[in-house]
Amino acid sequence: MLQHKIKIIISGGGTGGHIFPAIAIANALKRKIENADILFVGAKGRMEMQKVPAAGYPVKGLWISGFSRSFSPQNLLFPIKLIHSIMSARGIISRFNPDVVIGVGGYASGPTLKVAASKNIPTLIQEQNSFPGITNRLLAKNVSRICVAYDNMERFFPAEKIIKTGNPVRREVVNITGKKAEALEYFGISHDAVNVLVIGGSQGALSINKSISNILHIFNDNKLNLLWQTGKGFYPVAEKAIETSDRNKIKAIEFIDRMDLAYAYADIVISRAGAIAISELCVVGKPSIFIPLPTAAEDHQMKNARALAEKQAALLIEDSQADTKLATVLTELVQDKDKQEKLSRNIKKLAIIDADERIAEEILKLIDIGNVKF
Repeated sequence: MLQHKIKIIISGGGTGGHIFPAIAIANALKRKIENADILFVGAKGRMEMQKVPAAGYPVKGLWISGFSRSFSPQNLLFPIKLIHSIMSARGIISRFNPDVVIGVGGYASGPTLKVAASKNIPTLIQEQNSFPGITNRLLAKNVSRICVAYDNMERFFPAEKIIKTGNPVRREVVNITGKKAEALEYFGISHDAVNVLVIGGSQGALSINKSISNILHIFNDNKLNLLWQTGKGFYPVAEKAIETSDRNKIKAIEFIDRMDLAYAYADIVISRAGAIAISELCVVGKPSIFIPLPTAAEDHQMKNARALAEKQAALLIEDSQADTKLATVLTELVQDKDKQEKLSRNIKKLAIIDADERIAEEILKLIDIGNVKF
């Protein structure tokens, strides 16, 4: 029995796409090392400062934000914030004395991993996208190991450091077996029809929302049900748009808390192409139409979606074409059962269900305790 308490820092955040994988990794580590002491380091004012404590972990905040590629007065503060954050990260690491430091992407991971690497602490970054963000690209030469979700990542990272693990998904979200009836009852949908789920991310997606509001007639006129996560800002508009629709088949929801039931309900999914949404859809195996966010950093959502479309594992519509193409693409997919089955079959081939466990194993190898469970 090892007496030393294993101390682990997980750094990053900013969006659910960084935070939820980080929590999944922490949970996997806790399953392997019961007395692990895990500390998160995030960015002050970002959603990790609420989501991480809600998941049962402590979090420290750095005064850091992104650098805008277009001119912004906020950019003038960036060097000051960066220096302040490096100093803060140095203090956190000195006091906590971690055995390993993990970066999941996002503003805070840069200073934290830079300091850890300079102190020769074992470090690992987890890159969710097929095209890495600038933070992880800059960190790559100094970290010990890099866990990725896509092939051909040696274009960006040193090949000898890369391990393909997949993206961690929330296990409770992808556990959908036998939940279809519960899902229909939960969302109050009683029509027997093809079920379409629209998810634009937790904040909604304006172009997707506008496109859906413009094609509501295809849901009203055909054997199609619609479950539509609108985000907070568009919800009143959506409610007005569907006020004359059959509420037993068309539902607008500001935010879906039970994503397991949403996936269980869905026969077809229309979604943004964030890395974690894609990873979840691979596991649940749903025929999907991706409409990538064009303003995503490094255009990574388009690259994520294209990687699937090239494998005939999903359909891809550019954001600028959503309004003109979505109705046709959706209608054709609804009418083509063979295509639905092909997309479902191919996207399932890309699923890595135990990514959190694989990443946890790589972390434990870095601190020389491998598969030992404490």
